Order: sequence, then C-alpha cells, then structure tokens
Amino acid sequence: MSLKEYKPGSPFPGVIGRTWEQSSQAWPAPLRSKPGAPNVLFIILDDTGFGHLGCYGSPIRTPNLDRLARGGLLYNNMHTTALCSPTRSCVLTGRNHHSNGMATITEGSSGYPGYNGTIPFENGFLSEILLGAGYNTYALGKWHLTPAEQTSAAGPYSRWPLGRGFERFYGFLGGDTHQYYPDLVHDNHAIRPPATPEEGYHLTPDLVEKAMDCIADTKQIAPNKPFFLYFATGAMHAPHHVPREWADRYAGQFDDGWDAYRQRVFQRQLELGVIPPGTQLSRHDPDVQEWDPLPPEEKRLYARMMEVFAGYLEHTDHHIGRLLQFLEDTGELENTLIMVLSDNGASAEGGPHGSVNELKFFNNAPESLEQNLAAMEDLGGPKYFNHYPWGWAWAGDTPFRRWKREVYRGGTTDPFIVHWPRGIQARGEVRTQYAHAIDMVPTVLDCLGLEPPLEIRGVTQSPIEGVSFKHTFNDANAESRHHTQYFEMMGTRALYHDGWRAVCPFPGPSFAEAGEGLGESKLTEDRLRELDAHGWELYHVAEDASETRNVADAQQGKLIEMIALWYAEAGRYQVLPIGAVDLALFSQERPRISGERTRYVYRPRTSPAPENAAVHVLNRPHTITAHVDVHDGAEGVLLSHGGLTGGYTFFMQGGKLHYVYNFVGEQEFHIESAVDVPQGRSTLTFEFEPTGKPDLRVGKGAPGRGRLYINGDLVAQSDIGATMPLVISLGEGLTCGRDENSSVSQRYRAPFEFTGTLYEVTVDVSGEHVRDAKAEQKAAMAKQ
Repeated sequence: MSLKEYKPGSPFPGVIGRTWEQSSQAWPAPLRSKPGAPNVLFIILDDTGFGHLGCYGSPIRTPNLDRLARGGLLYNNMHTTALCSPTRSCVLTGRNHHSNGMATITEGSSGYPGYNGTIPFENGFLSEILLGAGYNTYALGKWHLTPAEQTSAAGPYSRWPLGRGFERFYGFLGGDTHQYYPDLVHDNHAIRPPATPEEGYHLTPDLVEKAMDCIADTKQIAPNKPFFLYFATGAMHAPHHVPREWADRYAGQFDDGWDAYRQRVFQRQLELGVIPPGTQLSRHDPDVQEWDPLPPEEKRLYARMMEVFAGYLEHTDHHIGRLLQFLEDTGELENTLIMVLSDNGASAEGGPHGSVNELKFFNNAPESLEQNLAAMEDLGGPKYFNHYPWGWAWAGDTPFRRWKREVYRGGTTDPFIVHWPRGIQARGEVRTQYAHAIDMVPTVLDCLGLEPPLEIRGVTQSPIEGVSFKHTFNDANAESRHHTQYFEMMGTRALYHDGWRAVCPFPGPSFAEAGEGLGESKLTEDRLRELDAHGWELYHVAEDASETRNVADAQQGKLIEMIALWYAEAGRYQVLPIGAVDLALFSQERPRISGERTRYVYRPRTSPAPENAAVHVLNRPHTITAHVDVHDGAEGVLLSHGGLTGGYTFFMQGGKLHYVYNFVGEQEFHIESAVDVPQGRSTLTFEFEPTGKPDLRVGKGAPGRGRLYINGDLVAQSDIGATMPLVISLGEGLTCGRDENSSVSQRYRAPFEFTGTLYEVTVDVSGEHVRDAKAEQKAAMAKQ
C-alpha cells in the first residue's frame, strides 16, 4: 500500500478519529527534485588566462579539461569582472558585482552600497535556489564571499557557505592560501590540514577527495537525488605550489620567453578556431620587459617560474580528471551539467620580476631579484609563496591586452567550457555568442526548468540581471541575448554593447604610458572629467576581437553614445562613486561585531583569528602580555600571527623569552631575554614603540623598538627596522598557544605548542607604555 503524501502547509488529507482504528495516515511530502533533474557542477579556476588551457591553444597539458571541451562546447566570448570575489558573486547570484556590494575583493571593501563586500540576502545564491528544488549542495575550495571581518569563529555565519544554501563546505574562506599549509574550514569551523607537506599533502587532491566523498555519501542513500557542486580550486592563484616532478616536466619549454609563447599560442588559437579569423595579436605591452636583452640568469629564473606554473596547471587538471572519472565511474557524468570558468585573466600580482612572496605585493614592498634567484631551486615547494612576473601574465591572456584587475579583454575574457552529454547534442564546437558570468545562474535554471523564486527564507528576491544562453547549446548561429554589459574595476571602466567596446583605462593603457604605478593614482573629480573627455578608447570587437584598432577619433558619435550608456548602467547597478585602486584600503578600519576596542584577550585552544578580525598592531604602539605558569623545560608559542611569508611570534625557547618579527619572509628581527623565565606564575610582555613613520611608497611600515619584560622587569630590547605597512598575513591568522600551519620563524617548527600552562594573552593597542619601575629607579639613582 503506497503512502499518502501532501504538500507541507496544505490541509491534512488523512482521517483523524478517536483511535488509530478509526483513522488513516498521510505524510508531509519530502522535498524532491524533478525526475531526471541533472546534477550541476561549477569548476571555478583562479587566475587562469584565455591562453592557458590546452584547448585554448596553450602548450600546457590539460587533457581532462580539453576532454570536456571536445565532448561539449568551448566559448570564446565569455566575460568576467576581472577580479575574483566580484566574479564569484556573479557566478552564484546572477547579479552584477556592484549589485552584490562586491565591487572588489572583500578585504578592499568601502562604505558604499556597491562596495561594502556584503552580498544582500535579496540576491539569492544558486545553492539556495537548488536547495529549495530538492538538490544536495556542496561547496569545495575557495570561497572569498564573506566580509573579511566576519570570517572569524565569532561569525556571524549567515554569509559563510552554510549560511548561503550550501549543506557542506570544505575549503578556505579567504582569497588565497598556502597549498601545503592551507587555512582550512570544515563546514563552520577551522581545522588543521589532515597531513603535512612531508607526508605528501597538497590542497588540490584533498579538495577532490572531499568532493567525491560528498557525492558518494548522498548517492549511496538517495541515488536519484541530484547535487550542485561548487568546486573552486585554489589553483591557479599564487602561491604556485606543485611537487617538483610536475614542474620538471616543462624543463626548457619556456626558455624562448613570453613573446615566443604568445606567438605559438596565437597561431594555435587561429588553427583551432578559438579566435575569429583575421584576429590580430595585440601589441607588446609597454610594462613587460623585452625578453631577448635580458641577462641569462633572469631568463632562467623567469622560465623556471613559468615551468612551475605550467606544472601546477597540469597537476590541477590531473586531479580535476579524477573527479570527472569518479562521475563517469558512478554513472553520473552523462547527466551532469558542467560549467568550467576562470574568475579573471592571468594575474600580474608577481610584479615585473616575479615574486617568491606575494605578501610583498599587498604591502607594496619591492622585490629583490637576488633573493628570487637564490630561491629558484625551491620554487613550487612549501618554502615560498611564489608568483611569476608580468610577462607571463600578459602571455597567459593571449591574444588580448593586459591582465587581471583591468578591463581590457585580457582581464575580462576568460576560458569557459560547458559539458552536458544528455542535454547538448553538439560536440567539440566553439560558441561565439557574448556572455557574462551573471548569465550562468539563469542558464542553469533554464536547463532545469526552474523559475527564479520570488522569495528565499522570507526575503523578497531582486530580479536576476543575467540572461540564459541555453539557446546557444545546439545552435552555433543563435543570436546572443546579452546585448549590454558594463565593467568597472578599481577605477578602470568599459562597456560592451552589440559588438562595440569602449574602454577607459586608469591610470592609463599601461603604467609606463601613464607614468604612474599601481596605487599611485588619485581619481579626483577633475581627473575623471579629463578621462571622460579624452581617456576613452573604442573598439569594434565584432571585427577586432583583440582590441588592436582604437577608432575613438573616427567614431566620436558612437563613443559618446557608449560613455553615456556606461553612466546609465553605473546608475542602475550601484557603480558610483568610482575610486582608484589604493593598497592602503586593505588596512582601513571597518565595522567589527565587537565594536571599537583597544584591548584584545586571546586564549589557547581557540580557532585562529583571521587577518581582518585579529587585533591590528601595524604602525602603532602595542603590548602583548601572556599570563603563564612555567615548569622546568616549558617552551612554545604564546601568540603568533602570520606564517613563513611574514608575521610575528612571541614564544619561549631554551628557558628564555623570545620575540621574532618576520618582515615579508626576507628578514627576521629577533629579541631574546637576557635571563631565564622563572618557574611558576609569571607575566611575560612584549612592547613595541614606533620610532618612525610608515612609508607605503617603499613598502615599509613604522620602524620601532621592541622590548621584553618578565614580571615587569625589562630583560631585552632591540630595534625592529622594518615592519609590514598594510597586511601581516594573506591567510594564516592569529593563534594563541601555538603557531598554526607554516612557522613564522625559522627558530622553531610549527605548531610548537606551549607546554607550560597558558592562561591568556592580552594585546593592548591603547598606546600606554609598560612602566618598568625598577629600571626607572635605577636610572634615577645613577643621576644622583
């Protein structure tokens, strides 16, 4: 006898008598998906340019992603916002990035509606929609969609993955993470990696294993229940981490440089039909060094950096292939709608010479070629946070101009593959219709036969701003339904409209031509008027896909129309006010759930406090005071913030009290007490007193004098000549009683947990100095 079911909330259709004998049962119907509903898999790569994947003409081997393109569709006119968090917000909501309050990354938020880093609940996520349609929902890997100040254990959790419709999460909340020592979060709590680099750990295979576990857990119980898997690798974002054997596969393959790479990829793209016939290769970028005149040692360093990147990409593709093979082996691949997208163009965050520590970029600290050369043999391993130079970012976006963070097509036109054997008859074809990341959600809903909900959890929903491109799946000649799209990223602007593209670069088409570097420009009202009058370029991209022929002078009427339309779109989508990139924005004060305070108390065995939620000690006087009970042989970390790329650590070792300030991974300032810490209860203090002002222009924070105190007695002092001006850590937060993940100092090996009794550690940023009464009395007596 079949169960009688009824829709929850509707009248009970059974019979209720005085006894079971006089009654009949009926059950609220469980939430079920439509029969035959496909699984949905989004694979979001990071910092992967148009010219990086094999199927887009690259010499880098990506057989598994190439297989998806051969079995599905490759799009050559898909666009993103040019930056990670903004694009990801579009991918998951179907709304523009300013509509999501996500004009830039969450760490760069500012107090304007389009810029505050807080995605409103009226902009529902695809996960929330599909959860209500009977799907299981999983997010694996990079998130970067929670306000940075809300990523600590204090929450609120409403904008963590589990608060936005995902039932399970395993990954990291920030923008990037060490691939060997990742800042892992499982559901709503921080965890340590399950293994060490010495044991063979790397984040990408770990993410794949957890993704397969999520799917298997569900399918063994409910084989017909579909899933939505949001799989966002840490790759190909820096650090470019990969086991050496993968990088060595490309030994010597990039020795002829980035210009030669561009030529090879460009010719292959024409052969594959990835770019339209007649497309021209864009110019040599003025900010990129000419390859041939470079000294041999520089060529070798830069070539090795690209070998590491290539191995990293092939390694990523290999493990994505494991996930795809799992879907095939379990019979799920045929009816899984897969969309593969990079969140922006290739990244230039390595600077002109590359970097072995990307933290330098975020602190405006100059790179040292000598240090980079010395690190060459260890690139790709856990010791460095490496990134290749501008030249390879430019080459990775072949045939387009520029790169990530900028709105020429090199920053905004990205690889995009769709694969769905049961739903798409076409195989291995190129699609040329214009599309944008905001179109992915409406396309998925179109494929699933679902209407956008009017409300989610009682919140009335805003209109979805993208349009479906499902009609292009089986019709190569279908007209694009996405006619107009604005772009704005850190002061750079562009507009696409029916085959035309207007671009207003800022501070100029290149730093060299502008005479201003990244973060040096101010976008005043006068400067904006000047840009609107003379700074816009115009390209007929329907005929000039790579933006090589600026027709602004010849098409003044069209250009004026495009500029006016940009402002209309800007008003519609919360784009104003326009601001230039300013690295100081990363360190500005933002609302915290605890409000303003000058005293922070930390205790052992608690979760790490992420960068934006931890006490802000940069460029200001502060004290760190630990209350301990010391027994013979006690040692370990009392408080640490950061990791091998930079940070500070306060610890006991060899009976002495120590403090180390690690300046961007290149210099350790060490202070050690002259006496042992006594047995029993003690108060241990470090004090920092600034002795100068920060100089952001040269990447230096306030220098200062560090002092150590034991029970109020001054036991050591020394100058700390260089500090980070803006950011202490890219991912590894502040921890009490241990050093989480990678070690801040080479003087110990993490986690180096404190083996005595640690009650609490207090950080005071009020500016009050420790008073050493005995030292003052001694000085006074000396003057008698």
